[in-house]
Amino acid sequence: MLAARDLTLPGRLEGVSAALREGEMTAIVGPNGAGKSSLLAALAGLEGGAVQLDGQALAGLGPRERACAIGYLPQAGEVAWNVSVETLAQFGRLPHRTGPAEDAAAVAAALSALGLDPLRRRPVAQLSGGERARALLARVLAGTPRWVLADEPLASLDLAHQQALLRHFSALADEGRGVALVLHDLAQAMNHADRVIVLSAGRVVAEGAPAEVLDEALIGRVWGLTARWLGEPGARALAC
Repeated sequence: MLAARDLTLPGRLEGVSAALREGEMTAIVGPNGAGKSSLLAALAGLEGGAVQLDGQALAGLGPRERACAIGYLPQAGEVAWNVSVETLAQFGRLPHRTGPAEDAAAVAAALSALGLDPLRRRPVAQLSGGERARALLARVLAGTPRWVLADEPLASLDLAHQQALLRHFSALADEGRGVALVLHDLAQAMNHADRVIVLSAGRVVAEGAPAEVLDEALIGRVWGLTARWLGEPGARALAC
């Protein structure tokens, strides 16, 4: 379990407690400025605060151990060198002490999962925004972390790649890994997440199964919108 207990980051989060479980995909949702990115970064061990991994303080883990356990994709990923897509993915193996064969297999699996095989030798500077986003995620997945934390991973992707990536995240959860995503699209959270955490003004205002939490009354209270859900479970759409 990856958990925050009474986490406070001045001006961003106030007394936030949240527990994420392996084998589930958790969507973190809320209006702009609600604290979603701050919570995800804190869960990755980048903000300090009271965060525990399997009951142990995350701050007490060494950098290598933490990097092997948690893969984090920030909202605005940057690449310092104009390396190839394959080399970028290989960076995800740096915390590991495994052999070349295992490293190569992990990189190949990450590139294949994200449809990047045709681009493996292309320099990052020649990628589109969506291709670049997938390449940065491949670096995370190549590290085979127990936890995948991704901040708005769908923002630069077209509809087909969004759906493919959501299916891949669900498959990772089915394998027993923990997945947490910051999402703005409530329909994606409703249709794909196992649990949702709703933030507003730096506080958790609701959490639980999407169908139980993301009702029209909460959407009106948190987002200030009159909205209604359409469609069947698993294929819901939000009309505003």
